Amino acid sequence: MTPLSGRALATTVLAALLVGCGGQGDDVSRTGRPGAAAPSSHASAKSVPPLERSVPVGLRIPAIGVDTPVMRLGLAPDGTVEVPPVTDDDRAGWYRHSPTPGQVGPSVVLGHVTVGTHGDGVFRHLARLHRGDRIEARLENGTAAEFRVTAVRTVAKADFPTDDVYGDVDRPELRLITCGGPRVGEEYRDNVIAFAELDSTSPAPA
Repeated sequence: MTPLSGRALATTVLAALLVGCGGQGDDVSRTGRPGAAAPSSHASAKSVPPLERSVPVGLRIPAIGVDTPVMRLGLAPDGTVEVPPVTDDDRAGWYRHSPTPGQVGPSVVLGHVTVGTHGDGVFRHLARLHRGDRIEARLENGTAAEFRVTAVRTVAKADFPTDDVYGDVDRPELRLITCGGPRVGEEYRDNVIAFAELDSTSPAPA
């Protein structure tokens, strides 16, 4: 399947943003509006050739102890962005209408912060990431795409920066999204978003 362009992707999810991750895994979506632009590191970015399309199957983030399989996510019947099932609390999900990691554009990966009785979510420590931390996406074809964190933002769900997350970019980038901030009942007030850029790749085994 060909991924949507950044502009089309941003339009699609504007009315169907991930803002779930409630204590019991409830998925609640609201309309977001663009926020301030994410910090850019274009001036210092390496020139790493983009990769061919290959679906992500694993994700490693050593700084916060993440090493998880990756499932494919789409849109739910009501048009909201899917999140991993509550029973898969320790698994991330790649939004299949976004580019695959290493392709030009923003590849989007979602995960829970907590899912109540089902345990702690895979992205429970996402807000602890710092600029320069490494994220490795393992792809179906055996290639590993290594990203470096450029920024981590906590934003109110009502002010979700749709354009910054899903909009067009001219290089391979990665977005990791979960919930954060104060918890009210079964929901969290904010979203935590980690922005990263492709730093290096390793070829598939012969």
